[in-house]
Formats: sequence, C-alpha cells, structure tokens
Amino acid sequence: MQNLAGLSELLSTPQKVVIFPHQRPDADALGSCLALSLYLQKKNHQTTVISPTEYPNFLNWMTGNDDVVVYSDKTHQKVETLISESTLMCCLDFSNPHRIAPLDSFIEKNLDTPILMIDHHRGKSDFAHFELWDITAAATAELVYDFILLMNDRHLIDIPTAQCLYAGIMTDTASFKHPNTTGKIHRIAADLIDMGLDSSHVQRMIYDSNTESRVRLLGHALSNCMTVRMDLKTAYFVLKQKDTRKYNTQSGDTEGIVNYALSIKGIDFAAIFIDYGNEVRMSFRSVGIFSVADFARTNFGGGGHHNAAGGRSTEPITKVIENFEELIEQNRAKLTAAH
Repeated sequence: MQNLAGLSELLSTPQKVVIFPHQRPDADALGSCLALSLYLQKKNHQTTVISPTEYPNFLNWMTGNDDVVVYSDKTHQKVETLISESTLMCCLDFSNPHRIAPLDSFIEKNLDTPILMIDHHRGKSDFAHFELWDITAAATAELVYDFILLMNDRHLIDIPTAQCLYAGIMTDTASFKHPNTTGKIHRIAADLIDMGLDSSHVQRMIYDSNTESRVRLLGHALSNCMTVRMDLKTAYFVLKQKDTRKYNTQSGDTEGIVNYALSIKGIDFAAIFIDYGNEVRMSFRSVGIFSVADFARTNFGGGGHHNAAGGRSTEPITKVIENFEELIEQNRAKLTAAH
C-alpha cells in the first residue's frame, strides 16, 4: 500500500470521513464502503457513505445502509457540507474521479483534504494521497479486508462487517466461478466464515430477493431480446425503453442478465444493451482470451476487467447495435480463436 505510515498517523486521531462508491454501486462497491465505514467507526471516526446515485433494493439489507446519503437535488446541500467538513475522503471501487460524477466536482473543490483510494480496476488516475490499488484483486472488498489486516485490526471484523465484505467478494467472483477466483479469495472467505459469518444468508439476500417484475423482465429478455451468433461465439441482449417501462424496471433489475447469455454452451462473449433514452448503457462479459475491457475502452468509452467491463453511448440504440455487429465481425478471428 502507498504511504500506509502516513495514513496510519492520520487515523491515529478521530477524523470526519466521507466514503464514496461509484455511480450505480453494486454489491462490491456498496459492501466495501459499508465495511470500511463500520471498521472506521470502531476506531472512533465519524463516517458517512455518500452514493452518487441510487442502487438496487436487494442491497438494502447490509448494516449501515439506512445511513447512506444518496446524492440528489434534495441532498445537495447536505452532501456539500459533509464533504467540505471532512478530514478524509475515501474512494472505493473506482480509480478515476469521473466515476462518481457529479460528486467529482466536490472533490475538486476540496483538494487539500486527504484522499484514500482502494480499488482493483485499470485506468487509474493519480488523485489520491493514499492508495491500495491492485488490479489482480478479485474485488475491492478483498482489498478492504487486506487494509484492515494491514492496520492489525482483524479482531475488529464483526459479523455485519464480514457480511459486507463477503457480499462484495461473492458477487465480483460470480459466486467463486470467475477466473479471478484465487486461493487467496477462498482463504478470505473461509476466514470470514470461521468468524461466524453465515454465507448462505448473504447468498439468499443477494440472489433470492427478486421482485416479481424483475423475474418477469428476465423471462422477457430471455424469450424476446436475445440474439445468438454461434458463428462468432457471441450472444447479446437488447432492452429497449418499451421493455423497461413495461416491467417497471428499477435500479439493479438488469443486473446479471448478461451472464445468462454467457452460460450458453459455445458462447465466449456476451453483452447487454439497455436503452435509457438519453444514452445506451452496456455490459460485456467474456471467458478466455478476449478482453472485454479493451473492447469497451476502444469502442464505447468504457473499461473494466479483462472478462467483465462496461461502456455507454449517446447514439440511438439501433445505431449502437449496428456498430456492435460490425465490431464483432471485425473481431471474428479473436472471438473464434481457440483458448
């Protein structure tokens, strides 16, 4: 970790800490933030988790959720005050401030405030005073666990903190089936379970808390919105505005749909495109040698990990899909290569 001694010295006295996840935080982003918040509170620091956007309801069960401040027009002044009065800003699960827009403008106004960044994504910018950045880590929650151990405070990981950490690790490894699942990750999970964590409870809260509309949206997507290009080992979903309106789609309802395309035998590259009117958001998944991080960064201004990435476009959905189909044809050799 960069400048651990300096951070340890800062945290030796009570601080006012604000903790940010990225836009539309997932279980790793939110879980990491809440775990760090719970840990720092035990060290007598005052903490507030501030999310730049709403997040899925199936994450609301984690301890500390009720105190999360979600940025909006109504909370603008509160957020501005919390950030301006903070003595440490923590950025978790992102390594470039634009990932928390519009909150990045608040960071720019408070550049004298120390910043801690903990993340495992590529594309890091140099904005933090303290860094725990490792692109080989499976999840930011893994790094938060590492951080607590670096501070010699493993004994401060209680069950609520362990649940938040496990939620991040479990989801970012797709329940320990992604290639990023290392022996270390299994050892961390085992350590949390040995502390008394009920891992099956976390599984149920994340994966078995669907609304009826979310399940019906999934059925519609599988039946009517999926294209399979077996010749290119590719499958993808296209969700138009009429689809999300029909099923009253909420934040997080489309989470994980892309993985169903990747589960098809013979498919190595999967994508989902969701039309929000003003922009199209997309997620990419792959197995093997094809880098969706490179694909997203080069073609859709996005990025992420080798086998999991995202992007966006302001072009009409029909143009985006036309462009995507041309791109997969151009990448035929890579997509069909043996691995």
